[in-house]
Amino acid sequence: MKNINRIFFVVLTLVFSFGVLFTQTAKTVKPKKLKSWWNEGFWEKPLNSPDSKKLPLISVKGNVFVKPTGDTIMLRGVSISDPDKLDDQGYWQKYHFMKIKEMGANIVRIPIHPIAWRIRTPDKYLALLDSAVQWCTDFNMYVIIDWHSIGNLKMGLFQDRSYYTTIYETNEFWRKIAFHFQGHNTVAFYEIFNEPTTYFNQLGKISWDEWKKINEDIICMIRAYDKEVIPLVAAFDWAYDLTPLHIDPIAADGIGYVTHPYPHKRSKPWEPKWDEAFGFAASKYPIVATEIGFVLGKEGMADNGEYGHAIINYFEEKNISWLAWVFDPEWMPALISSLDTYKLTESGEFFRDAMQGKIRPLKY
Repeated sequence: MKNINRIFFVVLTLVFSFGVLFTQTAKTVKPKKLKSWWNEGFWEKPLNSPDSKKLPLISVKGNVFVKPTGDTIMLRGVSISDPDKLDDQGYWQKYHFMKIKEMGANIVRIPIHPIAWRIRTPDKYLALLDSAVQWCTDFNMYVIIDWHSIGNLKMGLFQDRSYYTTIYETNEFWRKIAFHFQGHNTVAFYEIFNEPTTYFNQLGKISWDEWKKINEDIICMIRAYDKEVIPLVAAFDWAYDLTPLHIDPIAADGIGYVTHPYPHKRSKPWEPKWDEAFGFAASKYPIVATEIGFVLGKEGMADNGEYGHAIINYFEEKNISWLAWVFDPEWMPALISSLDTYKLTESGEFFRDAMQGKIRPLKY
């Protein structure tokens, strides 16, 4: 019993001693002062690149894009894969953009998936975009920044989880992008939403009036930061159908419209159906086909060559700018077979020739 009492007394003494020591130490160490959040304000700054005016500013004049000289500019290029993917795989480098320039491109579309934007975090993602914009500036290529989601933004329903976003996140994305790149001529276009669709009502309902209002609100916010950039608006049927413009176009000046006329969207003959879906609008508004590609059969010339010639001839006649999908060997339809060799696929060779003016009308 005595031993137990002695042990208890020793433990109690030690606890008391440590308590005194801790109290004395605490008195001598000042707690770290927390940052006063109520005094932070808006801490970000625009990019302010010294090369922001190196490329001529593109603007809208009637149904075409023009340079400051008034000369019309036709844009031909490719979409890359998501920068987050390329960086994770070790291929986010200037050489990647040099190979695009060698194809004859004067514009690059950069698709940003909402899931990648969140996981990498906006500030770290902007660092990737800063590099891309500088590289494109060096190679005299313009940039389309594309919020790459597919689905019904109003309902918050999307084709898969990589496209999941919200109206709030979409607004905040464009607010951050517009603030960061304001006044940079290389970043000529903002593609507000990649492919709006209800997926045959599996993703709910949305009217043109509702979609129009969402886009007009975003454009208004973008214009508060940058009055020179050109917003691009896509319509339904996975960014194919622009027929709502017959009745109720977007209430905003200085914008363009998007179409994605892949060959499987309609059966042949294509041209009358292209006229009906989006070609009619090219007489009044600037149109950019931000995605086209070889998707039929084995994705080669045998199954898609006729479409390739037809769509390029159609664009050139209508003065519709275009970009081929996609400069990546893993995403389909691929324009290259390897990120090590950059060997072009058959579709890559075709669109290279088209960018270089080597495609002639094909009679069929």
